[in-house]
Amino acid sequence: MTSRRNFIKKTVASSAAVTLGSMVLPNLGYSNFLGANEQLNVAVIGIRSRGKAHVAAIHKYPNAKVAYSCDVDDVILGEHNKWCQENIGYVPKVENDFRKILEDKDIDAVFIATPEHWHAPMAIMALQAGKHVYVEKPCSHNLLENEMLIAAQKKYGKKVQMGNQQRSAKTSIQAIKEIREGIIGDVFKGEAYYSNNRKSIGIGKKINVPKTLDWDLWQGPAPRKDFKDNIHPYNWHWFKNWGTGEVHNNGTHEIDICRWALGVELPKSVTSFGGKYAYKDDWEFVDNQQVTYQFDNDKFITWTGHSRGIMQPKRPGRGATIYGSKGAITLSRNNYKLFGLDGKLIKIIEEANQSTDLTDTRGAGDLDGMHIANFFDSIREDEKLHSPISDAGISTALCHYGNIAQDVEHTINIDTKNGKIINDKPAMKHWGREYEKGWEPKL
Repeated sequence: MTSRRNFIKKTVASSAAVTLGSMVLPNLGYSNFLGANEQLNVAVIGIRSRGKAHVAAIHKYPNAKVAYSCDVDDVILGEHNKWCQENIGYVPKVENDFRKILEDKDIDAVFIATPEHWHAPMAIMALQAGKHVYVEKPCSHNLLENEMLIAAQKKYGKKVQMGNQQRSAKTSIQAIKEIREGIIGDVFKGEAYYSNNRKSIGIGKKINVPKTLDWDLWQGPAPRKDFKDNIHPYNWHWFKNWGTGEVHNNGTHEIDICRWALGVELPKSVTSFGGKYAYKDDWEFVDNQQVTYQFDNDKFITWTGHSRGIMQPKRPGRGATIYGSKGAITLSRNNYKLFGLDGKLIKIIEEANQSTDLTDTRGAGDLDGMHIANFFDSIREDEKLHSPISDAGISTALCHYGNIAQDVEHTINIDTKNGKIINDKPAMKHWGREYEKGWEPKL
């Protein structure tokens, strides 16, 4: 087996050395806004699938450059280096340990596309190092991390955008504006759904960790587990130690759109029904789920997730429908459709640049470019973020509530002022998590 060091030497012609040492303090002299012609230097951490979508979008933005590609798997790094040369015309410096990147004072922002258990702890560390942060959804592995990340952004004052890129879709922005203006009357329901036909992940076998993978750093803040042959690089999504299930993996997007359209924040109550039905394997979450969120003023959102088994009758793989007293609107990443109460189509507006396959693991498309451009414009010119962490964290919290209600098998009631679960010790046990000693996130 090729050693990790030799593998990198073979896949990268050269890379700049990074100084080892203690974490640097935030650069207090750094201006909040860059000049129009000043280059933004960024690092992309986690570069197998969503990371590539980030790199492609960053490359389209004038005066932004990917200075580092970071991953704990040298095989993935090697493949990514070739992809970069072919698609963006250069190979960024490579690094395995993201902490070394945070020491580099020339890095303005980091993009986090790692497994989900790393999202909030890594984002907090990046903020503490004085970096702006673009973090993939969900922004946290649990509700306590949600609170900590929002508090960290307020404390350190940098920009933090979550990667729910439909918030930057022009057709969705137009639809929300028209909903606010009353085009479908008084809105009362948001229906979010996702459908896929994921296969069995099998029963994992304990094997030796590949020499090209830093399994300890991959696990980071998560309690240590043995390496098995069905975890890395994708199926960690379905293990509770590292992932958060389909309601987060894909539901975050559509639940967020429904919440945005209805103009609601925290729900009063959350109920979940579902189970694991399709295969007997290591998958630890439900694979089919129905969650109902009840809000003030008789508004509600439903989430229907079919991870393993396509929804029938056949419908698009994902989407959101907003219901009002005078009609309905369907929203996808590609278009906005307006219907009357009789179900007849009144108008359809297509997104100018269509995104790609909406159910693949990469999910790349033009919306990434628009969402990342908004992030960069916010850094440069203080443009309003389309998904600031203070708001994106609310949508992430809804997904956490869905998992918790499912785990405790009863309706949970929420204090809409602070998001805490009311008088429910079994549910509140899920508020945080155990961390590997020495890896606990701290403000």
